[in-house]
Amino acid sequence: MLQSEYGLNGASHTGKSITLLAIESSCDETSAAVIRDGRVLSNLIANQKVHEQYGGVVPELASRAHMQNIVPVVDQALQQAGVQKSDLQAIAFTQSPGLIGSLLVGASFAKALAVALNIPLIAVHHMKAHVLANCINEPRPSFPFLCLTVSGGHTQIVLCKDYLDMEIIGQTIDDAAGEAFDKTAKLLGLPYPGGPLIDRYAQQGNPSRFRFPRPHIPGYDYSFSGLKTAILYFLKEQTAKDPSFIEHHLADICASVQQTIIDILMQKLIQAAEDTGIREVCIAGGVSANKGLRKALQEEADKRGWHAYVPEFQYCTDNAGMIGYMAYHQYLAGQFADLHVVPSARGDWKMAEA
Repeated sequence: MLQSEYGLNGASHTGKSITLLAIESSCDETSAAVIRDGRVLSNLIANQKVHEQYGGVVPELASRAHMQNIVPVVDQALQQAGVQKSDLQAIAFTQSPGLIGSLLVGASFAKALAVALNIPLIAVHHMKAHVLANCINEPRPSFPFLCLTVSGGHTQIVLCKDYLDMEIIGQTIDDAAGEAFDKTAKLLGLPYPGGPLIDRYAQQGNPSRFRFPRPHIPGYDYSFSGLKTAILYFLKEQTAKDPSFIEHHLADICASVQQTIIDILMQKLIQAAEDTGIREVCIAGGVSANKGLRKALQEEADKRGWHAYVPEFQYCTDNAGMIGYMAYHQYLAGQFADLHVVPSARGDWKMAEA
């Protein structure tokens, strides 16, 4: 662990505010944020348009774009926050999970800057940061709360007992819900990223027009591979009969697929809430920006007496603001990393330790 004027618990001996720089580079967005005493002062994101022509993220191109973007994004985040590098007490970065080449760019930059400034390094788990995105701004959920975390690579129900005490109680056994959205969009001929487009078209369609299967998986776990296959064969069968089928029924297809995914997600979340008796319920991750899912959560909350929470849109997708907020609580707990810490593509739930 790096040492400066800070004790083992991360508290400043001088009573200064805790100001952190956070870096997120797990996939195809380069993001930097400045957090002071748990408050996000700036949160900048550089998107990578290069992947659109390939219909998905190309890992090699993503890592190259991170190398180009990281310096200007960090500089702009500091400028927007009105913070100098000398004001920083620690540097945080996403350690896992993600694309290994992309993670390496953020980790290498964070290590170099921490060494240059002689301040601590904090390694953050990307998915845990998504959960805590619900706590960045008011109103905040009370502990314990349940969080349905849904993204392109993950679908999990997390029992959050405290800022640094979380447990996965359910997760997908194959594909993620976000992947089901994206693969469906590709089958429909929609450009990348297709998930938000399905949400947009779904607002104009009939969610009961077409029926797709709901898998029966024990406990709180999910499965979306069967649904993806069912959608594939449905579209093949219908377009064989009518080549214009997708064009003429696009909104209804999107609405029906989206409603199916939302029903699957909410059924398990409802079950978990009933079994645990927890009424503080959140969603997080990129798919939490989906209007249909947000509406479904609020409807269930109204029906069941839940207190429902959804992060601001800027904290739903991959962003350094949530990384910094998680890092702030790790800082308070003295959870620092040394220079031997390495990124991991796998999302092992155990937090990296110093």
